[in-house]
Amino acid sequence: MTNKDIKTSPNLPWVEKYRPKQLDDLISHKDIITTIDKFVKEDRLPHLLFYGPPGTGKTSTILAVAKQIYSPKEFNSMVLELNASDDRGIGIVRGQILSFASTRTIFKSGFKIVILDEADAMTNDAQNALRRVIEKFTENTRFCIICNYLSKIIPALQSRCTRFRFGPLGTDQMVPRVQHVIQEEGCNVTEDGMKALVTLASGDMRKALNILQSTHMAHDVVNEESVYTCVGHPLWRDIENIVNWVLNENFTTAYNNTMDLKTIKGLALQDILSEVHNYVHRLELPMHIRIHLLDKMAEVEYRLASGTSEKIQMSSLISAFQIARELIVQSA
Repeated sequence: MTNKDIKTSPNLPWVEKYRPKQLDDLISHKDIITTIDKFVKEDRLPHLLFYGPPGTGKTSTILAVAKQIYSPKEFNSMVLELNASDDRGIGIVRGQILSFASTRTIFKSGFKIVILDEADAMTNDAQNALRRVIEKFTENTRFCIICNYLSKIIPALQSRCTRFRFGPLGTDQMVPRVQHVIQEEGCNVTEDGMKALVTLASGDMRKALNILQSTHMAHDVVNEESVYTCVGHPLWRDIENIVNWVLNENFTTAYNNTMDLKTIKGLALQDILSEVHNYVHRLELPMHIRIHLLDKMAEVEYRLASGTSEKIQMSSLISAFQIARELIVQSA
């Protein structure tokens, strides 16, 4: 499939449709891109280790590097890409990766590239087997290890690679790229809709484009309401209402109102809890009351993660605020 076919394919997710094709297309981490570009131009590419949260351009960067080095015909024979979905145990390292790295190309000078995406899912045995392969075939193969958590990569592999951290993308980096996709696809996006997209994505470009695509398909206008509805995330005014109920109404009214809102909007208690937690930090509360609330919310979150009943945990959350209200009255 050519680039033109990809652009015109109606079924392709926008994440893949607008994936950067070359280093110049990448929108963030200019210092990293400049360094890697210099490595490529001087033909001195080392083994690479990219780490950081998802959707920050790690895989896109190494694929853009590979496309810059090799022509489309050479790409498949010179690049081996293995993802977490592939079997990457010790057998694959000693078999497929070893045989790919050890064979030289007859008609093409230079080196091959092995991309190990989501390498933090590899076992320690496989990582230990890999370090010997990296050492032995450096002359004709370069390895790029990609992971979310650096701590899950053994120190022996870390020391053999040049490390680059890909941090979450800033709003100023995400907005122009999202606007480019909006323009290409002809989406009707309001200003508050754009803000909601970027806020919910939390620096993850992939997440932003997925939310945009799903909201555009479900609604005529991509505004704050439609974005939050599509994701199933509570709106800021809903959180304000919930906190107002639990602090000012009696227990039964607060419980019924919150449960009704939760049912109508299809919200998860975990999402409500996260947003209420952020809201509490902004409230003007005496320190001992704030500490009480945060401690109780942490307990509720732990119990929710253990698979307990949402209704019982909802009662517990409201109870914590009711006790906080009593404490505020006493301190006053």
